[in-house]
Amino acid sequence: MTQPTAWDGPLRPAHGDLRLRPWEEADLAVVLRGISDPDFRRWNAVTIPPPTEEGARDYLLRSMAGWREGRVASFAVVVTEAGREVVVGDVRLANFGWINRSARISYWVLPEYRGRGRASGAVEAVTRWGFGPALGLHRIELSHVLPNQASCRVAGRCGYLAEGTMRGEMPGSDGRMWDAHLHARLATDPAPGDQGQSSPVVQAPSWERR
Repeated sequence: MTQPTAWDGPLRPAHGDLRLRPWEEADLAVVLRGISDPDFRRWNAVTIPPPTEEGARDYLLRSMAGWREGRVASFAVVVTEAGREVVVGDVRLANFGWINRSARISYWVLPEYRGRGRASGAVEAVTRWGFGPALGLHRIELSHVLPNQASCRVAGRCGYLAEGTMRGEMPGSDGRMWDAHLHARLATDPAPGDQGQSSPVVQAPSWERR
């Protein structure tokens, strides 16, 4: 398996109003809101830019560059409200291991859209895409600090099995190293939609390969 080198079009889940697309420079205000959210920063403050316009621009430009260089598959999560599209969050695959066909998934959703299935829908869509012909991944990992039970619920709804606790794995904003839960899903695991539940169907784009 070789590393992809270019992005070629948006993901489009085929149910409801949820869709995913690459980040654009016009999304700066949404990114600023996302990385400034206190609940988000509680678990991620060390690994994201400062909650300023400059920090948000850096986050956005690095996300866009990651696509061009085939390093990070980062998506804006978009819904339709009152006839217009609204960006409500972020979902991404990174830490690719092209030899063992693995990656790590992460996500955030703006506060007013939490608890409405947006994170779960986006994670499921990107997971199925990652396991599909575009990337051909075998294993995708998801981790969260132990107190972040909302992420634990998203993992469970999307079929990511709990594999254990990683001691002192994530740096926290309080200077401590937090223990984290490790979840993972394999391409051979049954998907939630395969067990009678509704699940996104993704029209996968193609990444050119070296």
